[in-house]
Amino acid sequence: MTHCILLNADYTYLNIVDWKRAMCLLAKEKVKVLKYSERIIRTGEGVIKKIPAVLRLIKLIRTLYRTRVPFSKRNVLIRDGFKCAYCRSENKRLTIDHIIPKSRGGLTTFENCVSACKPCNNKKSNQTPNEARMFLKVKAYQPTISEFLKMKVRKLGINEVLKNLGIYS
Repeated sequence: MTHCILLNADYTYLNIVDWKRAMCLLAKEKVKVLKYSERIIRTGEGVIKKIPAVLRLIKLIRTLYRTRVPFSKRNVLIRDGFKCAYCRSENKRLTIDHIIPKSRGGLTTFENCVSACKPCNNKKSNQTPNEARMFLKVKAYQPTISEFLKMKVRKLGINEVLKNLGIYS
């Protein structure tokens, strides 16, 4: 499956779209292609076309920037790099662990939640990390929108393409 990077008219990162959606946007003349990929497709008429890698919208889409990243399990996992906050393993199934347990008044916020593998989460149980003699190897914090977008771009592996185009540093 091939994905394309979609940029706003001011060259800010918007999203990743499927190649089929990219071709529809191209046919409707809503985007301009900045870079093509090496992949090609053959249309019903037998015409060979290259699939775009980076697209830029012709009209500027006004994006509403939230004041902060919304809390979700996926966003906590992205912030922590899909690794356990206690043992830093990444091949195990991850859960969300409350640093101060909910039974002791701990809130479900970015500052109180970290990703943890099931063995570490079960070992910690209903205790604080100090009581369980477990130590956090990451800091639990509320990520900003720009930090979060950079982490997401790095995880998707598209930062080199954006750097080559001079869009992302």
